[in-house]
Amino acid sequence: MIAIIDYDMGNLRSVAKAFEKVGATAAVTRDPKAILNASHVVLPGVGAFKDCMRNLDEYGLIDPIIKSIESGKPFLGICLGLQLLFDESMEFGRHKGLGVIKGKVVRFPEGTGLKVPHMGWNEANKRKDSPLLSGIEDDTFFYFVHSYYAVPEDRSVDLTTTGYGMDFTSSIMKDNIMACQFHPEKSQKPGLKVLENFSRMR
Repeated sequence: MIAIIDYDMGNLRSVAKAFEKVGATAAVTRDPKAILNASHVVLPGVGAFKDCMRNLDEYGLIDPIIKSIESGKPFLGICLGLQLLFDESMEFGRHKGLGVIKGKVVRFPEGTGLKVPHMGWNEANKRKDSPLLSGIEDDTFFYFVHSYYAVPEDRSVDLTTTGYGMDFTSSIMKDNIMACQFHPEKSQKPGLKVLENFSRMR
């Protein structure tokens, strides 16, 4: 079973429905035992970084997230779920993240002539091969909605980058940890393929 972590932030139902559409069994839950017993774990997220970290802490979800990652099971962060994996975010101050991936989350710079938030379809340029992107061509378009982006200390974790005034990290993979800044559940066939690939990992 795929556990989709419920901490009152994010479009949880649409993520669950997308997994169901590709034939995977997924459940939205905040039960630590269910998360620890799941074969796969998904951390979605929409909203402010500080609020998300507060909710994860209040619901006692940080420990099962860390233990799930340490267990080696497939783990997927989506949108803010990617950003939360990093050390800290500069969104409305300076806030500590989960610290699973070294690096920080910063805002798109002003004065580039580009709108913030970065919203809509954009290309994901592959930086390395991964089972997560099996069957997906380089430069495939995915759907984005975000004003902040992650800056890994070690860019070898980059799975894809995307151009928006500069090349930013749009998905990562390190061991069993995968995460994407784009929304696969909103990205039609390519996004569903990403979720299908994730659901089939062991």
